[in-house]
Amino acid sequence: MDNNITDNTICCPKFKPKNWDQKEFEWQDKKFIKDSTKTFMYMPLNFGALMKRLQTKVDKADASTPDWLCLSDHISKWKMDVYLAVDKEIEDTDNVAISGIFICKVYDGSYQDTSKWRKDLAAYAKGKDYKLKKTYMWYTTCPKCAKKYGHNYTAIIGQIN
Repeated sequence: MDNNITDNTICCPKFKPKNWDQKEFEWQDKKFIKDSTKTFMYMPLNFGALMKRLQTKVDKADASTPDWLCLSDHISKWKMDVYLAVDKEIEDTDNVAISGIFICKVYDGSYQDTSKWRKDLAAYAKGKDYKLKKTYMWYTTCPKCAKKYGHNYTAIIGQIN
């Protein structure tokens, strides 16, 4: 699953939905670093600062972020955990390993449709006789890059069975 950065990137690589949409995959101890942010009715309040904080740690450790993968776990209306994929453990950081079998669907549009997208992923999983255990949101680009690319892709990754 490769999302190469192009020369005309503002800050986010151009997301390639075909690499993720309606795919099943397995992670075995996939490395992430974890942080949290406050939210108001699920809307992150300081997401940019959180991402800068995480990216600084990645850069300082001379690490990389495979696929620019960043998962959001909306644990309540007031808090969101963020998991940034990394290629190695990073000191002085909450290192997390995620394992399991996952499915993914990609959506394009306003975040207002998130509830509809979640229901669609649940129906997709049910149609394959899977039960969703946990879901993560992947907001694939920042708002500036989404505007530049003309797409606001969100991938929902669901751990199954």
